Amino acid sequence: MFFKKKEYTNSSIEYIIVGLGNPGRQYENTRHNAGFIAIDYIAEKLGVKVNGIKFKSAVGEAVISGKRCLLMKPSTYMNLSGQAVTEAMNFYKIPPQHVVILSDDISLDVGVIRIRRKGSDGGQKGLQNIIYLSGSDEFPRVKIGIGKKPHPDYDLKDWVLSRFTEKDQKLIAERLPDVMGAVELIIANDIDKAMNLYN
Repeated sequence: MFFKKKEYTNSSIEYIIVGLGNPGRQYENTRHNAGFIAIDYIAEKLGVKVNGIKFKSAVGEAVISGKRCLLMKPSTYMNLSGQAVTEAMNFYKIPPQHVVILSDDISLDVGVIRIRRKGSDGGQKGLQNIIYLSGSDEFPRVKIGIGKKPHPDYDLKDWVLSRFTEKDQKLIAERLPDVMGAVELIIANDIDKAMNLYN
C-alpha cells in the first residue's frame, strides 16, 4: 500500500507577506534589513514565530484580516529573493496581487513609508529579482525609508549594509505600527485606504 504525502489545498494559504533582507547575525539591524524588521514586528504583535524552514526562507503562519497568511523572511540573501518568493507562490498557487512585499527604500527619508499597488523595482535588488523571476510587477508593496547615502561618493552597498543609528532605529520603530496597519488593509482589499492613511 502506498501512502501519499500530505497535500495542501490551494486555499491553505491565501496571502504571502515577504520581508526582504539578508540572513545572519552580521546583517541584523542593517538598513537593508528593514523588511525583516517589519516581519519580526508583525509576527510579535500576532504572537506567532517565524522560525519554520520552507521555500528557502524562515516562515510562519498567521491570520491577518481574516485571511491565512504566510510570513516569509527569505534566506537566499537579498539579490536572490525571487527564488524563495516564486517557490512559495508556485506551491500555494498565489497570484502576485496576493504577495505583499516589505522592503527598504533609499529614496525615502528614514521612517517614511510608501505603499504601492504595483510598479518597477526602483533599484531595489530583491524586488528586482522577484519581478524578474515571477514575470510580474503587480505586487503590492510597503516601502520603508532608510535614508539617502550621506554623500554622493559613498558606496551604495556600504550604505545599505550599515547599521541604523539609535535615532534612526527610533524613527523606524515609530512607523512599524503603520506598516502593520497597511498590511492589514492591503489584505482586506483596501489598499486605497492604506495609501490615504499612511503615504
